[in-house]
Amino acid sequence: MLTSSLADAPAIREPRHAPVAHVTRGGVVESTHYGSVVVLDGDGKLRFHLGDAEAACYPRSALKPVQAVAMVRAGLPLDGDLLSLAMGSHSGEERHLAGVRRILALAGLTEDDLRNVPDLPYDPAVRDTWIRQNRPPSRLAQNCSGKHAAMLHLCKLNGWPLQDYDVPEHPLQRIVAEVVEDLTGQRIAHATVDGCGTPLFAVSLHGLARAAARIATGAPGTPEFRVADALRSHPEMASGTGRDVARLMHAVPGLLAKDGFEGVQIAALPDGRAVAVKIADGANRARIPVTAAALVQAGIDPRLLTGFAGEPITGGGRPVGGVRPVAALDPSALLARP
Repeated sequence: MLTSSLADAPAIREPRHAPVAHVTRGGVVESTHYGSVVVLDGDGKLRFHLGDAEAACYPRSALKPVQAVAMVRAGLPLDGDLLSLAMGSHSGEERHLAGVRRILALAGLTEDDLRNVPDLPYDPAVRDTWIRQNRPPSRLAQNCSGKHAAMLHLCKLNGWPLQDYDVPEHPLQRIVAEVVEDLTGQRIAHATVDGCGTPLFAVSLHGLARAAARIATGAPGTPEFRVADALRSHPEMASGTGRDVARLMHAVPGLLAKDGFEGVQIAALPDGRAVAVKIADGANRARIPVTAAALVQAGIDPRLLTGFAGEPITGGGRPVGGVRPVAALDPSALLARP
């Protein structure tokens, strides 16, 4: 990596977020979600932005495709469904647990070698079944277990220590940090610990969109292409049955998309167009309708995105409103208010 070509780290400041979505009830704005949005053209130029695209922010799990590129560059041999799982925030379905076991078995390891935090499955229905069956939280069921298993597999192949693969000083995590800077095109502003225990790096939303575009436009045979192909071909392995991020990839041909906790979303196309979204209050309900509006700003046919208008707001058991992007992001949203 040519670090001399990197831009300076984004500023660590209180983000200058702007309104990005309104919650309407009976045609009146009841609540407002703030956030930031960035849309890039195929040539990497800024096509649209709202809020603060340059302040440092945590991508959370939206960074996982970047982490996956780092692992493939370092020799991770996974492809297809298992590589998708390696960058996943999975729902905890049996196919996800089986996939994690397959990755661990390739390295001659078990669930006991994982260092992520034990948890119940992310999907509410799957989680409820676990509770009824009196199954305890496990590292396998936690939504980041595919990433952790892949990290262990890579460490075993490269002869790196297994016990501390999640600390910043580990050879694997140093490589991840380098690739984060390479793909975002900027230096990391700050590092902390993500919810699952691995290092988490603060970059700008603009840089995160650049990284998504770099992965989505990877040439055949490159690590970026392998990661993008795995995610596009197996979206449910990186998420789960019925998850909005998987439905979004099915709806828009060629789209690469990854969500993250605290209202983060990236999406990019093979021609380099890319979007990145951060909802300031972390609200999940605003993430997808704002992302859909951003994709329209990127030039996606809005007819492909009619199923991503946001969850309805109900009154007396019937729809009386919804979550709508602000007019600055999607002027047509004004016409869609119940």
